[in-house]
Amino acid sequence: MSLIAQIAVFLGATVLAIPLFRRLRLSSILGYLAAGVVIGIWGRRLVPDTELVMHTAEFGVVLLLFVIGLELQPSRLRAMRKAVFGLGLAQVLVTTTVFTLLALALGMRANAAVVTAFALSLSSTPLVLQLLAERQQLNTHYGRSSFAVLLFQDIAVMPMLAILPLLGGAERDLTQTLLSGAKGLAVLTLLVFGGRYVLRPVLRIVAETKVSEAFTAAALLVVLGTALLVNAVGLSMALGAFVAGLLLADSEYRHELEADIEPFKGLLLGLFFMSVGISANLSLLLEQPGRIALLVTGLIAVKFVLLYALARATRHSPESARGLAFALPQAGEFGFVLFSLAVSNRVMDPSLAELLVIVVTISMIVSPLLMSLHTNVIEPRLTQPEKREFDQVESQDSRVIIAGFGRFGQIVGRVLRMRRVAFTALEGNVAQVDFVRRFGNKVYYGDASRLEVLQAAGAERAEVFVLALDDIEASVRTAELVRRHFPNLKVMARARNRQHALRLMDIGVRYFIRETYLSSLDLAQHTLEALGLTRADAIESIRRFDVHDKKQLQAQREIRDDEQKLIQSAQQAARELEQLFESDMPAPPAEERRAEAS
Repeated sequence: MSLIAQIAVFLGATVLAIPLFRRLRLSSILGYLAAGVVIGIWGRRLVPDTELVMHTAEFGVVLLLFVIGLELQPSRLRAMRKAVFGLGLAQVLVTTTVFTLLALALGMRANAAVVTAFALSLSSTPLVLQLLAERQQLNTHYGRSSFAVLLFQDIAVMPMLAILPLLGGAERDLTQTLLSGAKGLAVLTLLVFGGRYVLRPVLRIVAETKVSEAFTAAALLVVLGTALLVNAVGLSMALGAFVAGLLLADSEYRHELEADIEPFKGLLLGLFFMSVGISANLSLLLEQPGRIALLVTGLIAVKFVLLYALARATRHSPESARGLAFALPQAGEFGFVLFSLAVSNRVMDPSLAELLVIVVTISMIVSPLLMSLHTNVIEPRLTQPEKREFDQVESQDSRVIIAGFGRFGQIVGRVLRMRRVAFTALEGNVAQVDFVRRFGNKVYYGDASRLEVLQAAGAERAEVFVLALDDIEASVRTAELVRRHFPNLKVMARARNRQHALRLMDIGVRYFIRETYLSSLDLAQHTLEALGLTRADAIESIRRFDVHDKKQLQAQREIRDDEQKLIQSAQQAARELEQLFESDMPAPPAEERRAEAS
């Protein structure tokens, strides 16, 4: 089968598998692995040379490590150094030590035991980050700690890639080993100086041509060149690519390099995972289901216990420690890379590598299920919701009450404070209250949609009520409450969108502002000026649009529940707006009119 036909098979598998797995809210990595397994079972004749595919796909890992190096800016590492080099280092060292002892106890050779233990100590960076992002948990304490641990794991792979070829060189004498190490050190030193004094000037010259293809070719050449240079002295190509990325991490071309490399990295990395799926020995799963189940269970259980213990030792709360332990108990994609290199360097037997690939794959498959179990079942039962009483308002003499002290309400509060206008800020989110207070702001924890809270805040004596709640339903409830019990209180409301504005109008709120409306008009005015209109003409255009839009909003109030009429109204309004501005446009010169007529 031709190479083009084989490429078509892999592309077709990608197009079919990835949308399916994303629809199921599973990692794309699992989609690639599953596609590879399917090809391995039913499409082996379509892809006869799997070894060639694996060697080609390994370049995806090289590109991945280049991108990881690009993202490791020195400033970023400094900001996270305690978590990265504290918890991250402890996790890799402790887990590798425990797994090494277990592997030796099972009769494994020392070199193979170390490589196996290190590979199993790593977790899946893309899988975990994707799962945390989907659950909006990246900004939690354990989400940030998970990222720090994954970051250190990515860094820790580099030394293992460097020494792995040496672990298999039992036939070398000490002189050869030292000579190889010296060559590797010399090449890495050359890369460090070359990256600063050669790579950046070359990239600057290519960038000045403003030809995107040339810069893409230069980016690929940087990766290939450094990878081949390092590989020539017996070190891993991935190590060379990582060093190159690290050297360019704080350069002005970092984002452009990453954007150019990303499509190649994604496809080739997907090809790598598919090749792993193809080469997976599924007969082992059928022959030894009990043994594999025991190994997977042991892997997840040991990592879970160690992660929880380390998190508690580094002052994580029990809830945060459980989150970290449920996020990182699986093995990761670098295990595939290390097992493949270990076999090629004769550190590990192929049969052992095949067994470990199955174990790693299954651990990754069950990881999303474990996180769902933690989020939806275990944590709700273990965590008792904290019941916190509403704060007592110290003074009821404020002229203004602000309901909702998020990004919108805080701006209003800062302006009032500048003018020395007393106000009372109410916020119903405990975490937001605690966060805002750390910056010296005075805000009370309380639900503005409850009458007793408004009375305690002095709504009867206040002059203005600023309704800045983010939640639309809570905003509408609060507006109804204020209009009913405090009719003399002037309500200034924030509307999230057009529908929210219409609901506020029904309640009788006279002044409201759609949160992005004025900023959009301001940007539109500057856009018109950038196109050559005078400032006066641009301001007049925006004024006319504003008047027309408010008129349309009033008209849509009566028909907002009829979608068909709303569509017709919007289309009619667009035509009216065009006619409004066309009537003011100057007539074309006589020559142009004659030309148009002819």
